[in-house]
Amino acid sequence: MQPKRTPRPAALLSALALASLTAGCALQQQPPPAAAPASAQQAALEKLGPLFDQLAQLDAQVFDAFNRCEQPGQLERHAGFFAEGVEFYHDQGGVTWSRAEMMANTQKHVCGKFRRELVPGSLRVYPLKDFGALTQGVHRFCQHGSVRCEGAADFMMIWRQEGAQWRITRVLSYGHRAL
Repeated sequence: MQPKRTPRPAALLSALALASLTAGCALQQQPPPAAAPASAQQAALEKLGPLFDQLAQLDAQVFDAFNRCEQPGQLERHAGFFAEGVEFYHDQGGVTWSRAEMMANTQKHVCGKFRRELVPGSLRVYPLKDFGALTQGVHRFCQHGSVRCEGAADFMMIWRQEGAQWRITRVLSYGHRAL
């Protein structure tokens, strides 16, 4: 008879985190799986569609300013989408712990050098109860003033909603790769 194994706390936390991410309903640019009845699909899209649309619009606004950050006022506009204490985790650049540090890095390494494009169809939105939402997707990076894109990466952003205001509190940019 084998002794009963007790799961380790770290393994339990990892399993719970994964379960909580996968248990939520993801809002995507595609309809729900075909197995659901048409009326259920329509109801799900109607219920969750406005949140997806709102976060997709916010993503477009954040990166419109990012892509033009060398122009007067655009870096400040970009900064306005982030909480003061934003944490930015980048697999190649490390971690930044504040909006000011993140904007300094953006100005130094991004402005006038490259732009970000969301890969069509990759954006997903997950509601976070009593907090906001998580967005996830794939973006590619292209030379400024060119159609040439050289790299891509996966991303996650945690958005906090306070009244009508949405601010990004955490960013993960990872899996950077050449195209």
